[in-house]
Amino acid sequence: MIPGSDIVDLSRLQFALTALYHFLFVPLTLGLSILLAIMETVYVMSGRDIWRQMVKYWGVLFGINFVLGVATGLTMEFQFGTNWAYYSHYVGDVFGAPLAIEGLMAFFLEATFVGLFFFGWDKLSKFKHMCCTWLLALGTNLSALWILIANGWMQNPVGAEFNYQTMRMEVSDFAAVMFNPVAQAKFVHTISAGYVTGAMFVLSISAFFLLRGRNTAFAKRSMTVAVSFGLASALSVVVLGDESGYVANNNQKMKIAAMEAMWHTEKAPAGMTIFGIPNEKTMTTDYDITVPYVLGLIATRSLNEPLQGITELVEQGKDRIREGILAYDALTRLQKNPEDTQAKIDFGAHGKSLGYGLLLKKYTERVTDASEAQINLAANDLRPHVMPMFFSFRIMVACGFFFIFLFATGFYLSVKHKLHTTPWYLHLAFWSLPLPWVAAELGWIVAEYGRQPWAVQGILPTAMGTSTLNSSQILTSIAGFVLFYTVLAVVEVYLMAKYIRLGPDNLTH
Repeated sequence: MIPGSDIVDLSRLQFALTALYHFLFVPLTLGLSILLAIMETVYVMSGRDIWRQMVKYWGVLFGINFVLGVATGLTMEFQFGTNWAYYSHYVGDVFGAPLAIEGLMAFFLEATFVGLFFFGWDKLSKFKHMCCTWLLALGTNLSALWILIANGWMQNPVGAEFNYQTMRMEVSDFAAVMFNPVAQAKFVHTISAGYVTGAMFVLSISAFFLLRGRNTAFAKRSMTVAVSFGLASALSVVVLGDESGYVANNNQKMKIAAMEAMWHTEKAPAGMTIFGIPNEKTMTTDYDITVPYVLGLIATRSLNEPLQGITELVEQGKDRIREGILAYDALTRLQKNPEDTQAKIDFGAHGKSLGYGLLLKKYTERVTDASEAQINLAANDLRPHVMPMFFSFRIMVACGFFFIFLFATGFYLSVKHKLHTTPWYLHLAFWSLPLPWVAAELGWIVAEYGRQPWAVQGILPTAMGTSTLNSSQILTSIAGFVLFYTVLAVVEVYLMAKYIRLGPDNLTH
């Protein structure tokens, strides 16, 4: 039998805590790196010293965030070996390659040029320093690319095949892994969300200075850059989010159905529920407000392709599990006799469903003898809890449209030269500071929670991926991480608040 549910749940909790905490730093790093490069380009082109002051001040805040992001990212990756040993063994040949490339190429690029950015002001020419800043921004984006290629493979495992001789997934087409459509859609959506975060950070802190009546020239220029960059980024997030929904429907239909509380297959094109309260017991949505056709157009890009509901997908899952039993039986025979010709034929015919057969390991060690009741239990595991998916997605989307409104209004006020003299907008901008992080964290909850019960979609159930640990060991490490990350959170807030209060005049001269 696979590890008990408490081991699996605690391992998932630990990874969720560390991943969500780490992602508090990532989007700001992505966004600020590009903004720094834009501001320094203006400085090189104009020669005006105030733009140099802007780069150096926002660069200090970027540096604080960057260091803490690196610290939390390293500890998160160690968990693949400590808490998810079987996962690392089973898919490490595929999953490890993008992570290794990220470390060798992108991370070293970041580390090199972040040093030149901070210590090269008096040693490099203006143009050379600007090139270093752009290369730093490139490094942060490349780092995100390779991480999201790895994560995209977990969502859509292409370019790899199961080797029954080694009992592992192995790369068969690395180009397919690299250009995985899910990974590409996630990358552009995620970095755009990071750009929104960076723009919101600059906008909010600049609004703070203007509300205090200080550093007016600095804040006005910073806000002008932020609203322009932020508007383009916020529009990109919405457009690219639509692409993510489309590719998800191709290979993660249950995620879409759970996100929309779509209990049964709807006639094409399906409507989108703007608001409602899902009831998982009755499999209905109360007080729902639906816009016709919208979901069908987004998820299928057609007028006649239906979106499958949760009930029908569970029934299809039962068929895949039964086929997975045949694959498991053939694999068992191949382990006993690798030259068994009929077993090779059977595995070739049914091997694509092996992962579904492994879902039964939660309920029986003898997969080939699974009862109908056990098959039903395993099939019902294919459905994630609808309530958190439903509301996480809607809050995230609401934030996205609010960002468009906020940056578009700011852009209009900037064009009219009223951006710094509109108090209600400055207050709104300042108090909106946390929202990009809320949206980003909810986006990851939708992406990762919606994939359950899979660690790798259709390949490896999450419950099979854990290490051989006991509850006390995991609880001890969770306590350690919570303590460590709490200290880091205090340091981050203290340093950010300190240097924001100091302002650019006391920091860049």
